[in-house]
Amino acid sequence: MRAPHERRAPRRRRGPAALAAATALAVLTGCGAADMTRQASPYAAAQGTKTVTLSVQSWVGAQANTAVAGYLLEHELGYRVDTVQVDEVPAWDALSQGRVDAILEDWGHPEQEERYVRGKKTITPGGDLGVTGHIGWFVPTWFAEAHPDVTDWKNLDKYADLLRTPESRGKGQLMDGSPSYVTNDKALVKNLGLDFEVVFAGSEAAQITQIKQFDKERKPFLTYWYEPQWLFQRVPMTEVKLPEYTEGCADDPQKVACAYPHTPLRKYLNTRFADAGGEAAGFLKRFHWTKEQQNEVSLMIAEQKLTPREAAKRWVERNEEVWKPWVEPTA
Repeated sequence: MRAPHERRAPRRRRGPAALAAATALAVLTGCGAADMTRQASPYAAAQGTKTVTLSVQSWVGAQANTAVAGYLLEHELGYRVDTVQVDEVPAWDALSQGRVDAILEDWGHPEQEERYVRGKKTITPGGDLGVTGHIGWFVPTWFAEAHPDVTDWKNLDKYADLLRTPESRGKGQLMDGSPSYVTNDKALVKNLGLDFEVVFAGSEAAQITQIKQFDKERKPFLTYWYEPQWLFQRVPMTEVKLPEYTEGCADDPQKVACAYPHTPLRKYLNTRFADAGGEAAGFLKRFHWTKEQQNEVSLMIAEQKLTPREAAKRWVERNEEVWKPWVEPTA
C-alpha cells in the first residue's frame, strides 16, 4: 500500500504449483536485468484454456478481493484460478510480464503507471475497486479520550515516554508493519522533528498481534494503520492529525512532511488479457464492492479463521444481488 497497504499481511496458502510460480517470479523480478514485458500473459498464450492468474498482495483486504473474485470465476464462470503472492512493486512487473493477469487492489504507484500504462502499454486500468484507502497514524481510542491533544501531531513528543518500547531505542515507538510496505513514516518522523523511532512488526499479521496485545494490556501505542481494515471493529483507534495533504507534498520521499492522501483503490489488468480475456476480463472489470463488504470477508478470514475459500463461499451465498451483475452484466 497500501498501501496498504501490506497494508497491508497474512497471505496465501499455495499449493506446490503456485509456490513454484512465486519462486520463479521472485527470480525474474528481483534481478532487474531482463525486460520481460513483451511476454504474453499465461491466459493469452493458452489459447482457449480457461485459466486466470491473480496477484495477491500481503494484506487481508487484498486477500478478500481475490478470494471472492476467484470463487466466482471458478463456480459461476468455470475458470481455473491460480494465485501468486507478490509484493506491491514487483506485482506491477509481474503484471506487465504476463506472469499474472490482474491486480485487484492497488494503492497508487505513479512511477509504475507511467512506465507500464502510459509508456509500454502492457498494463491496462481495470476500473475502481469501489473502496477508498487511507493510511494514517493511529492511537487507541481509549487513550485519545483520556488525552485529547494526542490527536494533533504537534503534541506527540509530550507522550513519547508513554509510547516507548524496548525496541524504540529510548524514543517513542511508531509501529509499522512490513518493511516491504511503501510508507513515508521515517521521513515524516525526521522532517517533523519528532522524538520517535519507526519499528517494524514484520507483517500485517504481526502488527495486528502486537496491537491486540497492547490493547489488552491497556498500553498506549502509536501505529501506522490503514482503512479499510477489519481490526477497527475489534480495537477502536483514532487518527492522529498530521499536516494537511496537498497535491505534490509527498513527491519527494526525502522531504515529505504531510499526511497520506485518501486513495480510490484501483484494479489493473495485463493488456493482452484485458483485450483477449473474454468473460474473465469482463468480470474483473465489473468487480466492484464496498469497504463494508470487503471487511466482512476480511473479518471471516483474519478473526474467524476461515480459509479464504470458505469465507468467499459464505459471502457469495449471502450476497447474490451484489455479485450477480459482475457475472451477468445484463442481470
